[in-house]
Amino acid sequence: MKKILCLFCLASICQNCLATPVRVTYIVDGDTFVGDVLLKDETEVLSVKVRIRNVDTPELHGNCESEIRRAEYAKQRLEELIPINSIVEIKNIKNDKYAGRIDANVYDSAERDVGLVLVKEKVGRAYNGEKRKSWCD
Repeated sequence: MKKILCLFCLASICQNCLATPVRVTYIVDGDTFVGDVLLKDETEVLSVKVRIRNVDTPELHGNCESEIRRAEYAKQRLEELIPINSIVEIKNIKNDKYAGRIDANVYDSAERDVGLVLVKEKVGRAYNGEKRKSWCD
């Protein structure tokens, strides 16, 4: 409960912040990671799950072998873009539809929008909350 309250506070306080730094601690899949949020008052909110806004990548527990292979590649590519222990910046923070997770635009150390990079490289698809399309051929 305490973690969910912290996430709610983070989303409501920082949604209009210019950027909030996050230390990447774990890559969940091609469009989600876990990180420690570093607030301006030097408070750390540990183990925040962040879903990268505007991109959808295949699921690791996909519906077919090709989706699973694509999902593994998407996770690997995200690990390259935002390695463990790297600092990324998140902007436009909102609560996600799933409790315990936030949505945000994520920027890597080169100040690239990670979601847009994944879409441009065709690792993921542009996504704005609509019904997800199948990744199976």
